[in-house]
Amino acid sequence: MEITAPTVGAETGTGEDLDPIDTLPASFRWGVATSAYQIEGAHNEDGRTLSIWDTYCRTPGMVHNMDNGDVACDHYHRMPEDVELIRSLGVDTYRFSVAWPRVQPGGRGPANPAGLGFYDRLVDELLGKGVDPWVTLYHWDLPQELEDEGGWPVRDTAYRFADYAMLVFDQLKDRVQTWTTLNEPWCSAMLGYATGRQAPGRQDMPAAISAVHHLLLGHGLATQRMRAAAARPLELGITLNMGTSDPASDSDADRAAARRADGLGVRIYLDPLVHGRYPADVVEDLAARGIRIPIRPGDLGVISAPIDVLGVNFYSGHVFAGTDENGNKEDTEGNPVERMVLQGHPVTDMGWEIVPTAFTRLLVRLSQDYPGLPMVITENGSAFVDEPDTAGFVRDHDRVAYFQNHISAVAMARSAGADIRGYFAWSLMDNFEWSYGYEKRFGIVRVDYETQERIPKQSALWYRDTIRRVRGH
Repeated sequence: MEITAPTVGAETGTGEDLDPIDTLPASFRWGVATSAYQIEGAHNEDGRTLSIWDTYCRTPGMVHNMDNGDVACDHYHRMPEDVELIRSLGVDTYRFSVAWPRVQPGGRGPANPAGLGFYDRLVDELLGKGVDPWVTLYHWDLPQELEDEGGWPVRDTAYRFADYAMLVFDQLKDRVQTWTTLNEPWCSAMLGYATGRQAPGRQDMPAAISAVHHLLLGHGLATQRMRAAAARPLELGITLNMGTSDPASDSDADRAAARRADGLGVRIYLDPLVHGRYPADVVEDLAARGIRIPIRPGDLGVISAPIDVLGVNFYSGHVFAGTDENGNKEDTEGNPVERMVLQGHPVTDMGWEIVPTAFTRLLVRLSQDYPGLPMVITENGSAFVDEPDTAGFVRDHDRVAYFQNHISAVAMARSAGADIRGYFAWSLMDNFEWSYGYEKRFGIVRVDYETQERIPKQSALWYRDTIRRVRGH
């Protein structure tokens, strides 16, 4: 899918069209991203205890081929080599997550020196290579002991998270400038507790809504404590996965379905984070289902603690109908229908439609509805069926086109006024793709899981060269 480059000749006086990517400033931040459980391995070494994903992977029927993250990309043992790989790509930032059960086994008590030491070395290695560490404190690996006590639907988990966050912060705050608390709380809450498609695999919508609130509360508590303990200016934020929610037609049912999808996908997170309130229509919709958000006095003030950056993860735009395939407006439990309707766009290997124009619309909308909040694209990328040649090299033209079109979409959003300051490709390398196991490959670097050899793909070389070109302006 092509995006037409904007004509900038009238502004530059050259009379020529520019690739939208070439309008990005030399100061634009470029990075790659990973998460702990997906790459680290060493699941039972140096004091690390079980996370909910260790348990989920061992539950029959939950993960493709019963795959797990026990070894993954063996990053725990190959970290220096991987940091050199990151440096070779020319990026200035590496976004990684810290494994909670590695740092604080069982989710309570003091830090585990061996586990914390790994991230100490990682940060030093990155800084030594001229790469800025961008820390994500939580990327879904809740200690199993806390899930056994109720998990995110239980309020106490928010306080446990803030305690854990401070263990990491106190160790690394002298060298790490940017901290994000949570990655994609929608996935943690909805896929983990409502649909059961991710760990811990529960199917309980009221519990999922309680999880939403307690995830946000944990974010706010940690943000307040980190801000208070900071000895120098820092960037604190959160990362949300978001897309567009459009109605399939102009019918009342379809428009209502799109509104509800947007409410539970975007506004239930950003409204309390930025405006200190939950959206009234979302609260009303939930009440109609007998579900309430477990707010206590003072919670929204904590949740709306000021942040410096919003991480945006984008993979696709969506269209919704308010009826099922048979025209029914309610499901078998009497709840309103929100049915995703594919629009015939090309898709990735995940079955996700490729809609870069939706990316631009989302970013412009966010800048208008939540002004004054700088954004960084913390994840964007695509899974395709890679075909390595005899040397292991992957000519992934489809992934190159995906990056080209989506980075162009970011540039076009910037030209429309959105304050976007960086872009991180997902992912640095092929890895454990959650419920899909090792079946899906998102990496710009190919990983041979038998030998653990890393081979940059064509997309990695394109990304490196694009960064060089933009910086050279």
